[in-house]
Amino acid sequence: MRLRALFLIALAGLTGGSARAADEWVVYEGGDGPGKGKHIIFVSGDEEYRSEETLPQLAKILAKHHGFKCTVLFAIDPKDGTINPNKNDNIPGLEALDKADLMVIFTRFRNLPDEQMKHIVDYVEAGKPIVGLRTATHAFALSSKTYANYTWTNKAKDSAWDGGFGRHILGETWVNHWVGNGSLSTRGILVKDAEKNPILKGIKDADIWGPTGVYEVRLPLADDCTPLVLGEVVNGMKPTDKRLEGKKNDPMMPVAWTKASKTKDGKATRAFTTTMGASQDLESEGLRRLLVNASFWALGLEEKITPKLNVDIVGEYKPRPYGNDKFEKALRPADLAIK
Repeated sequence: MRLRALFLIALAGLTGGSARAADEWVVYEGGDGPGKGKHIIFVSGDEEYRSEETLPQLAKILAKHHGFKCTVLFAIDPKDGTINPNKNDNIPGLEALDKADLMVIFTRFRNLPDEQMKHIVDYVEAGKPIVGLRTATHAFALSSKTYANYTWTNKAKDSAWDGGFGRHILGETWVNHWVGNGSLSTRGILVKDAEKNPILKGIKDADIWGPTGVYEVRLPLADDCTPLVLGEVVNGMKPTDKRLEGKKNDPMMPVAWTKASKTKDGKATRAFTTTMGASQDLESEGLRRLLVNASFWALGLEEKITPKLNVDIVGEYKPRPYGNDKFEKALRPADLAIK
């Protein structure tokens, strides 16, 4: 009897742990559509640009409109289980990457422990596709030496890993703000001769707009990078405001590009990066279309991209302004489920 009692106690503990773990992320089940059978993992965690709002909405769009199963992971405060972007060393659920078809990452200066970071590294080394948003160019600031190559400040002039995960995998690391946030916004202008790229299908000049400022990206990009969209600096905070005159638009910085590379065993990889993507940026239909198209492309589904793919907002979406410590307090992943 005593052994049975101990077994039941242990079983209850496992069950309780599993239930608690499930509360640390949110899953949007897919249905019929081109994404049926594909699982996308969204990795959020930044202090400033509200990735914890952007990624759940993008996941809902891809799940409800296109059939993908989407799991969104968050920076979780282990003390109370709430989403806390200031907690830079804990993103539960990264083991889901072990069987994922696509990783969409929007993190900033994360200092993850080795046991969590390993799942990201294994995913990258397997050559699986990646979509990176805004601060993913400086996704990691690791104190552990185990995966030091991934740190955004990694210095390795004699190695492809100079500039860390951002430059080696996505094409660029953090350089600087090309213009500051808050007074100048960003309008997307398609790169000449790139209009036929499937990622740009259904998108025209000025369809993409966001209230965030353009990031500096060192030009030219690496030989394996293909710029798709340039960021026209707008002299104001409305999409109809005029272009800023002067050197900030000459040249315009790339705000979206693809990077093709190969794993150690020669397997071709696909990565798409945009330096836009803050929660308020996602109110732009053009940016939503860019991100949905990029997800299809990353998964090798470019033939399924049409100019009128459904990118409508799912449910209520009222993004908070970007800025440090402006996230919604006491929010839990379960609060973001589709009601």
